[in-house]
Amino acid sequence: MESPSAHVVSLPEDEELQPWRGAGGPGQHPARPRSTECAHPGVVEKVRPKWDNPLQFLLVCISYAVGLGNVWRFPYLCQMYGGGSFLVPYIIMLIVEGMPLLYLELAVGQRMRQGSIGAWRTISPYLSGVGIASLVVSFLASVYFNVINTWALWYLFHSFQDPLPWSVCPLNSNRTGYDEECEKASSTQYFWYRKTLNISPSIQENGGVQWEPALCLILAWLIVYLCILRGTESTGKVVYFTTSLPYFVLIIYLVRGLTLHGATNGLAYMFTPKIEQLANPKAWINAATQIFFSLGLGCGGLIAFASYNEPSNDCQKHALIVSVINSTTAIFSSIVTFSIYGFKATFNYENCLNKVILLLTNSFDLEDGFLTASNLEEVKNYLASTYPNKYSEVFPHIRNCSLESELDTAVQGTGLAFIVYTEAIKNMEVSQLWSVLYFFMLLTLGMGSMVGTGTAILTPLTDSKVISSYLPKEAISGLVCLINCTIGMVFTMEAGNYWFDLFNDYTATLSLLLIVLVEIIAVCYVYGLKRFESDLRAMTGCTLNWYWKIMWAFVSPLLIVGLFIFYLSDYILTGTLQYQAWDATQGHVVIKDYPTYALAVIGLLVASSTMCIPLVALGTFVTRHFKSREQFPAA
Repeated sequence: MESPSAHVVSLPEDEELQPWRGAGGPGQHPARPRSTECAHPGVVEKVRPKWDNPLQFLLVCISYAVGLGNVWRFPYLCQMYGGGSFLVPYIIMLIVEGMPLLYLELAVGQRMRQGSIGAWRTISPYLSGVGIASLVVSFLASVYFNVINTWALWYLFHSFQDPLPWSVCPLNSNRTGYDEECEKASSTQYFWYRKTLNISPSIQENGGVQWEPALCLILAWLIVYLCILRGTESTGKVVYFTTSLPYFVLIIYLVRGLTLHGATNGLAYMFTPKIEQLANPKAWINAATQIFFSLGLGCGGLIAFASYNEPSNDCQKHALIVSVINSTTAIFSSIVTFSIYGFKATFNYENCLNKVILLLTNSFDLEDGFLTASNLEEVKNYLASTYPNKYSEVFPHIRNCSLESELDTAVQGTGLAFIVYTEAIKNMEVSQLWSVLYFFMLLTLGMGSMVGTGTAILTPLTDSKVISSYLPKEAISGLVCLINCTIGMVFTMEAGNYWFDLFNDYTATLSLLLIVLVEIIAVCYVYGLKRFESDLRAMTGCTLNWYWKIMWAFVSPLLIVGLFIFYLSDYILTGTLQYQAWDATQGHVVIKDYPTYALAVIGLLVASSTMCIPLVALGTFVTRHFKSREQFPAA
């Protein structure tokens, strides 16, 4: 499968990349001394930083992979696609997609010992655009992703109030009742849409920058800057905290969640399999998508992390460990989420029953305590047949209470994190404590992902001799954070949440699928799978298993092509792209079409990364063509 492409660049012989060479025996190259000096006197080669130990590398990969998607995306998918039965396609996709692609990126980074741009340029000059595309995606993702940390900080600061500000509706301006918008929605929705976002009715009404979220955004970027300030020196220390603390909080929440009233209802809902969902293609597509994006494939972060490894590091073992821990964490966090979800659903269901019981008791002058949840349906039938006229007057006010419908309400993303969870937390005892723990966990998960994304951006920049010769690492980090923070102010405006959803939905999906597809083709068919296998054997001393070869050469690329076609056709068949807008007069979201300029932004987001690959390849071809003509002019 090795391709004898004339444009593949041979790698320099380095004692670190060639650990199998002896000290100068027969037929061997003599070992070279470890020195920072090049062959030319007075020229000093830049020593590449390394992780202090393999554990640091493992932790930074886990912190990068285990993120908010494990907490608010995976439980939603379980809820939507058959509970326990969703684990079947999820585990299969982990084996045929997640593990192979994660190993591929770690191996490339460790072999080439450069960031995303340099690594792919080393394989072929025509592939520099792959690294640039990864850099663009990571930059765009960091612009909007840190807004989640902004919201986490906002809620964390408000978690110290008693009572929690989202636990009750505020009074209206006349102080004669509750705020009308809050009454039509709920106290948690009101705090999210009105107090946190102060959201406008549509994306066309941008409004101004709101100073409180803006300050939280500046603080969030300041924290990120301190974490990535000195590259591996600072990142390696931070990951001990960002990796361990979320598990500590999840364990505490698990113990608390299992003791909540109604938790078993949520767990039974999660683990009861709906086998018919296995025949649903969307279940398999979403399982593949969840694996793909939760591991951070295609963003350049994994390549950057691995580039700081010792060449002899066993990256295959680390790929397996990170994949298993990432998926295990998703399942573990789902158990925590569904125990709390069961508590919330049971609380709402019983609250609904109590309101119906109170209404019927007062309307028909029933004895207190006579009407209970167990005899409610029987008494309702009796009242309807005995007092039909009076019952018909009361009937429109009787709510239909159903535990199943409460559990069926599927919510993901910010809706799960900032509305559903807060709804449950406000009804817990010592709610301030649980709120602080929860939003501190969200903050550490988000910061762990941001540290990885920041590394994906900074590594190619600091690897660049042009940039690093003018600016120190600290200045490059500060400049990146400053630019990101400035652009991110868009998300603190009244229409900021609509722009956040737009970036979140369209920045990475198609782009990352295309990037990873080109990565696989580059390794297997440009660099050559046999050649890459030989490199891995030389680095680690391990022979590449047939499983990895089959996955890389055939299964994984075909799967990515299928996903790419699905998403592309889904966008085309959907027609006019739409978004959810908050209607304050009704107290719920409504569907609206994106305006023309928003569609243009979507197109720009997708093109800004994907077009890097063909344009850089074309530019390289033209440059090489003219150089060859200059060297060999026509006679």
